[in-house]
Amino acid sequence: MIFRYNVSVVLLVLSIWASVEGRSISRFLTEETVGTKWAFLVAGSNGWWNYRHQADICHAYQILKKGGLKDENIIVFMYDDIANNTMNPRPGVIINNPHGQDVYKGVPKDYVGEDVNADNFFNVILANKSGITGGSGKVLNSGPNDHIFIYYTDHGGPGIVSMPTGLVYANDLISVLKKKHASGTYSKLVFYLEACESGSMFDGLLPKGLNIYVTTASKPDENSWGTYCGVGAAGDPCLVECSPPEFKGVCLGDLYSVAWMEDSDAQDRQIETLNDQYNTIANRTAANLTYGSHVMQYGDTVLSADALFQYMGTASVNHSHVSMNFKSSSQNVDQRDTELFYLTSKYEDAPEGSGEHFDTRARLIVAIAQRSQVDNSVKYIGELLFGVERGTEVLQNVRPAGQPLVDNWDCLKSYIKTFETHCGKLTSYGKKHIRGIANICNAGIESERMTAATAQACPP
Repeated sequence: MIFRYNVSVVLLVLSIWASVEGRSISRFLTEETVGTKWAFLVAGSNGWWNYRHQADICHAYQILKKGGLKDENIIVFMYDDIANNTMNPRPGVIINNPHGQDVYKGVPKDYVGEDVNADNFFNVILANKSGITGGSGKVLNSGPNDHIFIYYTDHGGPGIVSMPTGLVYANDLISVLKKKHASGTYSKLVFYLEACESGSMFDGLLPKGLNIYVTTASKPDENSWGTYCGVGAAGDPCLVECSPPEFKGVCLGDLYSVAWMEDSDAQDRQIETLNDQYNTIANRTAANLTYGSHVMQYGDTVLSADALFQYMGTASVNHSHVSMNFKSSSQNVDQRDTELFYLTSKYEDAPEGSGEHFDTRARLIVAIAQRSQVDNSVKYIGELLFGVERGTEVLQNVRPAGQPLVDNWDCLKSYIKTFETHCGKLTSYGKKHIRGIANICNAGIESERMTAATAQACPP
């Protein structure tokens, strides 16, 4: 027997069935064609004063878990030195906003400590189990119909994001994403990146046609911001939404990250699109650009028409989510200044004349001196290579939008190594000077000249 289906009749039947189930026909068809939802959550820092990064990741996990994603499809990278840190006033607990509940409970410990590194990060994306060292061994073992959501929060710099040890370079990340696409093991991929100069990881590098949609916390030449930081002055009420007093000196979250997560908590993900969320994040993150940044989009922006549930799952709407009531009133701190913010707060709280008072003061002096030293060293290198009048101008040059940070990434990696050999490891603050090093490469300065200038600027 041969059946001849009338398309309009089939759609009518499906529509009736979907309405009985409480779903629109478009959502029903979308759900039936989407495979498994995968998520990869990465916090690339460690240390108590970087509390916010792991808090962000833990909150993201809770959102996805409530959305119906299974632990077997959620991969978590975090150093895991915050929840049980001796500095934690709430042992075993991590919060992501001043009124937040514990977001640490239940989070998988897939890759912790030294297993949080660039090699494992790339191998997880490529599902290359043989390249994994340590950890749970979970990888993005996705199929051609699957959707992938990657969220990375950390310190960054021009063309790089950090890991607890080492760096993830933009060109290497793009190469891995291209390989993932060529493997045919996903349908669509969404990437949210929180870091200073995070736009530089994709600007001029990520081609269209990979079915990858990206948003970043900042432009290629702009810092991102921590939020829910500190408390009011002693004896004064906190006039903005600050962290609880016992968390003085740390930020509970990052501005861009908190914006997308609190939006995901509060909105109906079956209706809200990626583009809707982008606009919400952008407006909140740039509410006061003195203490905020420009959120950017890259890649296949056509994917932004997709509903959030296709990547984050569905969940009941939390209309009482208190944090949505103070979207732009939290105290924000430039990510590059969060270490000084922490040390200054600790110094102010230490009893005068105590060992802690002197120790923190010494650490604060060292941190400020290191900043001055790296600023002066890079400035001197520029003057040696390009002359006193042009040195600073060349090093600070920002390429037009759509152009990558550097033409020769091998040169950049080599010259960063040269700089660190003579002048010391680049800190989260010092990484801002990677743009200057990239411009030295773009100017065609030979390796011998770079080595000589660096050695002269930073003598033994």
